[in-house]
Amino acid sequence: MTVIRTELGDITAKHYADAIVNAANESLLGGGGVDGAIHRAAGPELLAECQTLGGCKTGQAKITKAYRLPCDHIIHTVGPVWHGGNHGEAELLAGCYRHSLELAIEKDIRSVAFPSISTGVYSYPVQQAAEIAVGAVREVVKEYPKAFDEILWVLFDERTKLVYDGALQKRR
Repeated sequence: MTVIRTELGDITAKHYADAIVNAANESLLGGGGVDGAIHRAAGPELLAECQTLGGCKTGQAKITKAYRLPCDHIIHTVGPVWHGGNHGEAELLAGCYRHSLELAIEKDIRSVAFPSISTGVYSYPVQQAAEIAVGAVREVVKEYPKAFDEILWVLFDERTKLVYDGALQKRR
């Protein structure tokens, strides 16, 4: 059975999972927040590999090696910018989780660590993002019950962790 949980921490700091997910921008060439932290921690080889990928559309995902990070792979996904919620943001955000986990399944990756996608500079409301994230992850796990050992969110602050914990409790 797949364990789904949260942990407070820095997704780049230690081994949380075989793959970590990067909340990237469409260029995949690094940015602020989690994206910048992952690029800095992985080293210049990550940027070099990302330059060969041709970017990534919002709601989709691509995979690279992890280089200097304490995991095997980085799954890069592009979350939606919040524009009030009537511009397909929920579907795009759910797609980030679904496509990231489908890539993990293709590569036989058994554990995946996510950040809170789109809730930083992209301004997605954390409560709504957490509910969409938990729902999307649970759908994939239900569809592929033997694919994963663990899926977790590594969250940078206690407030965000509490919101994700609440979403996990609510949707059991």
